[in-house]
Amino acid sequence: MTKQTSPLKIVFAGTPQIAQLILTSLLQYYQIELVLTQPDKPSGRGKKISYGAIKQLALECGIEVLQPSSFKNNSQLVDKIARIKPDIMIVVAYGMILPPQLLTLPRLGCVNIHVSLLPKWRGAAPIQRAIIAGDTTTGITIMQMDAGMDTGDILLQEELAITNQDTSGTIHDKLAGLASKLILDYLVGYEQIKPVPQSTIGVSYANKIDKSEALINWHEEAGVIERKIRGFNPFPGMHSKLNGDLVKIWQAELTPKTSNKAPGTIIATNDGVISVTCGEATVLNIVELQLAGKNRQLAHHFIQGKPDLINKVLV
Repeated sequence: MTKQTSPLKIVFAGTPQIAQLILTSLLQYYQIELVLTQPDKPSGRGKKISYGAIKQLALECGIEVLQPSSFKNNSQLVDKIARIKPDIMIVVAYGMILPPQLLTLPRLGCVNIHVSLLPKWRGAAPIQRAIIAGDTTTGITIMQMDAGMDTGDILLQEELAITNQDTSGTIHDKLAGLASKLILDYLVGYEQIKPVPQSTIGVSYANKIDKSEALINWHEEAGVIERKIRGFNPFPGMHSKLNGDLVKIWQAELTPKTSNKAPGTIIATNDGVISVTCGEATVLNIVELQLAGKNRQLAHHFIQGKPDLINKVLV
């Protein structure tokens, strides 16, 4: 596909890394008239204000960037976009609700790239919720935006398998590549694509991730905990405490072993893994972990430095 010379005027709105990856792909073929992203936020220990990836990319490409804190009572912003006369507005995890007048302003409306197979997992955290629920598939939906929360008509959709080794991080990267392909397919073929209303069957919601969910409950069955570890990797990272020290669990694996020990009890450190009793007498093998303030390390190396782990309890 070569860079488009057609006068498609595109406004882009997005905030996190996946939006930056998709914008990078779009810029290979299309001119972007304007980028919207959320306001700069303090980050790091010094809480310094730094540009997000979207803003940095747009400025490097000479694209104007707007960062409204709200669309409420912000008619000047809507008027500015109207003066561009965009053909389409592409939205990827922008994190702000667009006003009704903006949804219908572009000739082709506003199109959202959503990281699930709608109507399943509408909302803020579809990747994490899919993994935690044990779904074997996810995907990308290109959707015509309306006033609802991810309720608009489906324009394009493509499935992606979730393996039992996938984390939210690996699925994020796979979906970013798929989304980049699918939005380009839409921009080339939109005149032949017929919108399809979402089914009313199978609707589910992916609630925003709360950091309190990242505390491991060892009374849960091992399979549930293992999926949460993958679902919350890389953020916020599932954690527990060992001898009062915070420890994050980055990778674990299921085992057919069973145990009658209390949940959270370390019962073995064989074969380079730390075996922990979970609910319903199940056992989980910890493969990779990280003590607070330390680097991530394989359980094999962790065991070498702490040979007295047997019968210690994670809480």
